[in-house]
Amino acid sequence: MESYDIIIIGAGPGGLTAGIYAGRQGTKNLIIDRDLAGGIGREVPAMENYPGFESISGLELIEKIKAQAIKNCELHEMEEVTEIIKTDEEYRFTVKTTKDSYKSKSIILATGSSHRPLNAKGEEDFKGKGVSYCATCDGFFFAGRDIIIVGGGNSALQEALYLKNLGANVTVVHRREEFKAQKHLQNQIKQAEIPTILNATVEEIKGEMLVESVILKDTQTGELSEIPVNGVFISVGYIPHTELAEQLNVNLDESGHIIIDKHQKTNVEYVYAVGDVCIGLKQWVVACGEGAVAATSAFEDLQNQ
Repeated sequence: MESYDIIIIGAGPGGLTAGIYAGRQGTKNLIIDRDLAGGIGREVPAMENYPGFESISGLELIEKIKAQAIKNCELHEMEEVTEIIKTDEEYRFTVKTTKDSYKSKSIILATGSSHRPLNAKGEEDFKGKGVSYCATCDGFFFAGRDIIIVGGGNSALQEALYLKNLGANVTVVHRREEFKAQKHLQNQIKQAEIPTILNATVEEIKGEMLVESVILKDTQTGELSEIPVNGVFISVGYIPHTELAEQLNVNLDESGHIIIDKHQKTNVEYVYAVGDVCIGLKQWVVACGEGAVAATSAFEDLQNQ
């Protein structure tokens, strides 16, 4: 069974950065991801707030970070970690995957998150038939068609702008009176003349074979209205992947995120966490910073054990 100083689970921006820092510190480390490096970050159409790049897609940026990471660490993609067992041996953790088993002295959890569903009636029925969670994956199919994007955060408005640029007739639907996205993005929505429907929730997605309309509910009056659409793009947040953290009895907060200190340490010794799975600001630049801190903390703890 191959042994490592640090095993990093998850190859998003935080996990890859942890691999870069861990490798440069001279540790033997491995990154394992159940998907391709980057995960849902590969879907981001354009970022304008990552230092050094005026605008860059998530896919392009993750490929740049990955190329740097594999010079400093081992990377296994398309290999899912199924279990982590804590032991009293020198290599404290046994990491079991769908392909192999490994031993490690420490663990960095960078397991990320997945798209949060609306839980609207018809949502499951029309997945892949007009309901999508990925503008960059599916937006091309909706050029010239009427669609809505549901959400009010940065991701929702970024995707609305992307879909508009593809030629879709996009409207943003948000349940609150104001967007919570950055003012810069809100201004871009206005400049692009993208219609918005505020104080509204999607109650039902309707159609025969494909999406044909949605039922909206006014959150102030309770009034229902039906509008014709060909597609529904959903961007209402993310669910943290904490299954492995729970196996290790790592503490979570009320929202289900891993609780960490300023050194990215969890309550379990030699277990650290970074990125979207943690409490804190969900931004790539933050995840990268957390990856650097976690790798450095793990290195120092291993040196002082």
